[in-house]
Amino acid sequence: MIIIAGLGNPGAKYEKNRHNIGFMAADEIARRWSFGPERAKYQSIVSEGEVEGVKVLLMKPQTYMNESGRAVGEAARFYKVKPEHVIVFHDEIDLAPGRFRMKKGGGAAGQNGVRSLISHLGADFRRARMGVGHPGEPQLVHAHVLGDFHKADKPWLDAMLQACADALPFAVNGDDERYQGEVMRLAPAPKFSPRQAARGE
Repeated sequence: MIIIAGLGNPGAKYEKNRHNIGFMAADEIARRWSFGPERAKYQSIVSEGEVEGVKVLLMKPQTYMNESGRAVGEAARFYKVKPEHVIVFHDEIDLAPGRFRMKKGGGAAGQNGVRSLISHLGADFRRARMGVGHPGEPQLVHAHVLGDFHKADKPWLDAMLQACADALPFAVNGDDERYQGEVMRLAPAPKFSPRQAARGE
């Protein structure tokens, strides 16, 4: 079994936030692969399904972003799923909007949901990093990630979410490099430094 967790914050006021792109990815995966009905379990909203024969537990932790690890850790222990079989979709400010990168292991890079997951699972889970851009200055980051996507973001956002769902068989079969490449092929986005661009450099 694979656990796929999309990170975000529960509640209507956070629904369209950049920080909730992980929830959006989970919803698109459930839709694309016709997952079963949602229910409350493991401090999350969960649904179950299969992606090309691989069983998947899809999670949207309801613990708020900073405690995401408690929810995912509980499910991973129950199903005895190793960290390398956990894929976590989350926002990434150090990637340009629409860019997508897979990464296994490493630190949290300031992402509090990832930090929580590391404390509960160890560092070896797989991160599906979804670029949302950087506001340019560190003190603006909080408002940026808790701000809503703009209407102008919709084309690249929808394309990336669909690509993440369509290419998912590569990820559930363990080929993260191929998955990353296929997402970017299906939803190409310009590569640049979001920090420098925000500062006009």
